[in-house]
Amino acid sequence: MAFINMSYLNPRTVKLIGIPGLEHMQFWIGFPFFAICLLALLGNIILLIIIPTERSLHQPIYIFLAVLAATDIGLCAAIAPKMLAIFWFSYGSMAFDACLAQMFFIHALQCMESGILLAMAFDRYIAICDPLRHRSILTPSIVGHMIVVVAIRATVLVGLLPILIKRLHVFHSILIAHSYCEHMAVVKLAAEDIQVNKTCGLFVGFTVLGFDLIFIFTSYVLIFQAVFRLHQKETRLKAFNTCTAHIFVFLEFYILAFFSFFSHRLGHVAPSTHILLSTIYLLVPPALNPIVYGVKNKAIRKHVAQIFLLNHGSQW
Repeated sequence: MAFINMSYLNPRTVKLIGIPGLEHMQFWIGFPFFAICLLALLGNIILLIIIPTERSLHQPIYIFLAVLAATDIGLCAAIAPKMLAIFWFSYGSMAFDACLAQMFFIHALQCMESGILLAMAFDRYIAICDPLRHRSILTPSIVGHMIVVVAIRATVLVGLLPILIKRLHVFHSILIAHSYCEHMAVVKLAAEDIQVNKTCGLFVGFTVLGFDLIFIFTSYVLIFQAVFRLHQKETRLKAFNTCTAHIFVFLEFYILAFFSFFSHRLGHVAPSTHILLSTIYLLVPPALNPIVYGVKNKAIRKHVAQIFLLNHGSQW
């Protein structure tokens, strides 16, 4: 397996370090991340219970929110178990193919989340700019097709990344300086030409994040133009209020996404800072999304209250 120059030919296992430079603190860092994961799982599971069972919530925006919740649960499941095993038990060893599988699911779910945010922006655009045709445009069939297209796009584009890594055979190290199998962290281990991998990573990133960001931004420019054309102040505030939750989620997702995406390539950010923030980028939005939409949405807030009141009443 290992040559004299410490290169590795087709390694079967890799080892995740966690957070380089903060190894002595990882045990304690694991607790807030564990709390964030629990909050994310609880909030998104509640959404997945409420939305399918309540007929009044069978609308496009809530269907997209349910898909977003399922995506967030998948992200937590893909990241948290191995990350906490590293932090708490120093167990970073991982089969190379399992690492590539984790990488695929994490990045594919990121792409799914971005696509669903774009679909939600389109829903808000139709609801505010062309409300009379909202139901005729976003029919259940169209909504289903949009979700399928988002899933196929994520699968095809991200599927290229592990395939291109598999063509690499010689690695100068099997130690991954990260808490999960991030694409560039794995690619940088190779002792061969990785230009194709870098280019493909940039292509996927800009195709997904760049494309979605441009169209979400365009949607909200048109939305704000339509809102400010409304004559009554109360109507303007009501229309704007329907978008505030999505705007908050959109901003937190893309700001952290672009920081994580570019910090690996520019190299001016300390590794520990990059890894902490890239992990926060993946785990904090899933925890915040149910809270943001629950606080801003009366229908969801009402049904959450009913669940807890019913549980409280049954105990008595």
